[in-house]
Amino acid sequence: MMASKHQRANDAADGTRGVLYYLGVGFSGGLLALVVLLGVMAILVPALAGATPMTVLTGSMEPSLPPGTLVIIKPTPTRDIRLGDVITYRITPTEPGVVTHRVTAITDSATGGQSFTTKGDNNEVADANPVKSTQVVGKLWYSIPWIGYVNNLVGSNRAWLVPVIAGALLLYAGYLGTSGIATLAKKRRLAKELQDPSVAE
Repeated sequence: MMASKHQRANDAADGTRGVLYYLGVGFSGGLLALVVLLGVMAILVPALAGATPMTVLTGSMEPSLPPGTLVIIKPTPTRDIRLGDVITYRITPTEPGVVTHRVTAITDSATGGQSFTTKGDNNEVADANPVKSTQVVGKLWYSIPWIGYVNNLVGSNRAWLVPVIAGALLLYAGYLGTSGIATLAKKRRLAKELQDPSVAE
């Protein structure tokens, strides 16, 4: 009777550890996949395409691009910009400040150049000055919600931060895997001892 109670207690404890183990593996695996995906979308893909990640800081483009959104801006010939496209442009050709707004009108000049009227989706009026072709940085390629603030926080360190986080998660997943194998081996040994008491002697 004592052995039976002891066995049931061990089985219950092993079952609890088993559930926690699988929950841990599932959580770490999902988190690892998310970090890798975000790293690819926020760093690798833009780098390969020559695009630039930027952070939306104001609410002028809400609700489509709220503050904190990471926007990936891809260099685009101005002749390929259409009405309704979201573009990023320099406030002046010589200053680093940029604005990301939607194109509401395109004006062709007699010399073959173009200028663009832009407006924030959340603004009541268009931007004060037309955007010249020389001011255009590129067109919105895609966006990732909420990641912009992280992009600002890590700054130039983002190139190594994601691999470090992914490596730490891989080590954690490896620890869980090793722990699970050890637990499974222990359970098999105990089961064998219960079937053949001479093994424990």
